[in-house]
Order: sequence, then structure tokens, then C-alpha cells
Amino acid sequence: MDLKNSTVLITGGTSGIGLELVKQLTQQGATIIVTGRNTDALTETKQQFPLIHTFQSDVSNSKDIEALYKSVIQQFPDLNIIINNAGLMRLIDLQDQRMDLDNINQEVATNLTGTIQMVHRFLPHLITKRTAAIVNVSSGIAFMAYSAAPVYSATKAGVRAYTQALRLQLEDTNVKVFEMIPPGVKTNLQRDWIKQPNPGMMMSVDKMVAVAIDGLKKDKKELKPFLISVIKTASRIIPGVLLKFGHREFKEIKKMKGTGSHQWSLK
Repeated sequence: MDLKNSTVLITGGTSGIGLELVKQLTQQGATIIVTGRNTDALTETKQQFPLIHTFQSDVSNSKDIEALYKSVIQQFPDLNIIINNAGLMRLIDLQDQRMDLDNINQEVATNLTGTIQMVHRFLPHLITKRTAAIVNVSSGIAFMAYSAAPVYSATKAGVRAYTQALRLQLEDTNVKVFEMIPPGVKTNLQRDWIKQPNPGMMMSVDKMVAVAIDGLKKDKKELKPFLISVIKTASRIIPGVLLKFGHREFKEIKKMKGTGSHQWSLK
């Protein structure tokens, strides 16, 4: 992909991987459009990167997506890349009956449904471009369910399956489909967790995004570091071992909270 002459829309671009994408794609010379739910965070991002363009929009809300599409296409008709990065990851005990259905569905609406709806709305426009791309952000957890974050695990496996199907359906078009697959990355996704991840097992966000940018420029359909290749192989050879390894953290969190509380991170 020619990033320098591209116009890129990044959902969830005010923090974590999204903010680092803003930084590194700006350095590539691309025109950047950033969306997010929090207007204060959008303002701060704009102050940090004055040349970007910001829109308040929630990918879990179909009306927001419709309004975003109309505004962006009108103001930026050259838009040719969308990066579906907006995400929510929570530690959840599925025995917690205090959670209502809207609450338990938050990650599905943001991570999976939001990605599908963004692609569905913007695809007709992208197909009209000489070169275009869709980048969907999944996770290494797509290969190994993480019991402490069960809904997140389901959504990222869903994003991976959807992305693969989308790539096949668009193989005869000019729209390239990429899957960005981070391992554990140091971002604010884990900010409110009662048990913080082991820093030694986490990749820095700048290195992860650098891998993704390099892969985009080389048209690699999977934008991933070497660790993800290891996880993919292990998920085929020793899937049970990976599941048990991750489940140890669930048990540790249960002990930290005690048996009387199941709600760990519902922000």
C-alpha cells in the first residue's frame, strides 16, 4: 500500500494502538481521520497531532456510523483505507448475575458488530477507489480463548473469521483486506484490571504498530509479529496447554476478589 498518498480513517484512535497508528501513519505522510467516543480525548489527540481530523463517533451505534459515513465521504472523498481498531476488553466472571444484557453485550457491540457495520457502510465507497484497504484488528487471543476475558475472546475470534471471509469475497476487487494481530500489548485496555499483566509478556505498542506499518507497505495480509506465529502453531499442536495457561490467571483473579464478588472490570 502507498501510505503517503492515502487517506486513512482510524476508529478508536485516541489511545493505545490507535493513537500509535495515528503517530506512525502521520510520519508516513498520510491524511489521518480519527474517531472516538470521548470528545475530550479527541481534543487532546488533535492538540498532539494538529494535522489530523477528528469525528466523535461510537462504532457500537449504527446511527453514529451512518452520520460518520456521510460526513467523512463529503469532506474526504479520497478516503481509501479504514482501520477498525476500536476495542473494549474486560475481565468478566460469567457467573455474575448483576450484569444486565446490555452490559454483557458491550464488547460484542464494539469489537465485532462495530467492525462489521463499519465495513458494510464504507465498502461501497472503497470499491470505487483505484487502491483501497480495510484493516481489521483482531488479537492473538483469537487463537486461544482467554477465560478471564471470555466475551473479548469470542469477539476477536469472530473478527478473524469475518476478516478471512471478507478477504475471499473481495479477492476480485481493488480492496485489500488486512488483519492486524497483536499479542499482549501495553495499552490502557488493562488500566482498570485488578490483576495487571506480566510486563515481560507484553509487547510495546510502538513496536507492534511498526510491524503493522511495514506489513501494510509490503501488502502482507496478516500484520503480526513473530510471537503470533508461535501462538498459531501452539494453538494447533498443544491447544489444551495454552487454555490452561491462560485459565490460571482467571483462578488467581477469583482468589484476589474472593468468592463474594464476580465483577472485576466493567468500565
